[in-house]
Amino acid sequence: MYNVKVYVTYKESILDPQGEAIRGAVHRMGFDEIEDIRMGKYFEIKVSRQEDRAIEDTIETICDQLLANVVMESYRCEIEAVKETV
Repeated sequence: MYNVKVYVTYKESILDPQGEAIRGAVHRMGFDEIEDIRMGKYFEIKVSRQEDRAIEDTIETICDQLLANVVMESYRCEIEAVKETV
């Protein structure tokens, strides 16, 4: 079994209006040292045991076709094997 964490955010060249709104609110709270905040999406996916490369290919396909708009967003994944308990 594998746990996969997927983080999706706007590319640096894309305006992030929600991140800008949050940054403005943080500044109004008095935290002027905060220069930038980017908003994103987070997914946790459990995958049954298979070859490591096949998991990467599967997750990449899911991200490219469903979880991220690859024109405007980028993503990164963390794949972690889960020890099976008996």
